[in-house]
Amino acid sequence: MRGFKDYDVKERLARAAEARQKALEKFKARPGPDDPEVVKRREERAAIAAAREVREAERKAQKAKEAEERAAREAIEKVEREARERREAIEKVIRDAAEAAERKAERDRRYAARKARQK
Repeated sequence: MRGFKDYDVKERLARAAEARQKALEKFKARPGPDDPEVVKRREERAAIAAAREVREAERKAQKAKEAEERAAREAIEKVEREARERREAIEKVIRDAAEAAERKAERDRRYAARKARQK
């Protein structure tokens, strides 16, 4: 392996200390909580969060409204279906009664014709 360099302990410790120092400098270079840029970003995030909450509330209200409308439509359809079924049941009873009356009238006619032949 060309170019391989075996670092001794002192050099490794120096590199580690240098890396720690760079990390510390980077951390110290960060702006504080009262920095105008940090405050501005915090306010932007708060505004975004508030807008998100408003949109979520609007979506929930819309979903509730749609669910209410759907329930009302289903109730109306149920009432219409029940009314149609009752109407059909009444019409069936009337048809059955009319058919029974026709059968009785036919039976009575045949009976009257038979009696008339016998005389």
